[in-house]
Amino acid sequence: MAETKSAMRKPVFTKVDQLRPGTNGHNLVVKVVSSKMVLQKGRPDGPQVRQMRIAECLVGDETGTILFTARNEQVEMMKADATVILRNAKIDMFKGSMRLAVDKWGRVEVTEPASFAVKEDNNLSLVEYELVNVVEE
Repeated sequence: MAETKSAMRKPVFTKVDQLRPGTNGHNLVVKVVSSKMVLQKGRPDGPQVRQMRIAECLVGDETGTILFTARNEQVEMMKADATVILRNAKIDMFKGSMRLAVDKWGRVEVTEPASFAVKEDNNLSLVEYELVNVVEE
C-alpha cells in the first residue's frame, strides 16, 4: 500500500483562463466572489426526504472568473470570499457558455485564504461557444 501512495501523481493546478469547453480533470485554487441559490427542493426518494440544492457561484483566480455550479453539500462550502480547491473539476456547457462543476468523482475543499486578487473583468462564462461537429472525409 505504501508503494502505491508514492506512485500517485502530484496534482497539476491550472488557471481559470486555461479552461476550454468539453474538458475535465482540472485542479484549481479559486476564491468565491459570490454565491446565489438557484434551486432548493425536497426529493422524496424513500423514507427520508433529501434536499436537492443547486447554487451558482462566481469563482476565480488572478487570470479570470467562471461560474461554478455547486450541488447539495458543496453549497455550504461556497461562501463569498472563501478560498477553495476544486479537484477533478469538469467543464459543462449550459446554453452555449462554460460552467465549472465537480461531480462525485471530484472534491471541493475549503483551504486557507489565498493571497491573489480575483480578476473579475475576464469572465469566461460570458463567452458564448457554438460547438460544431467536423466530418472528415
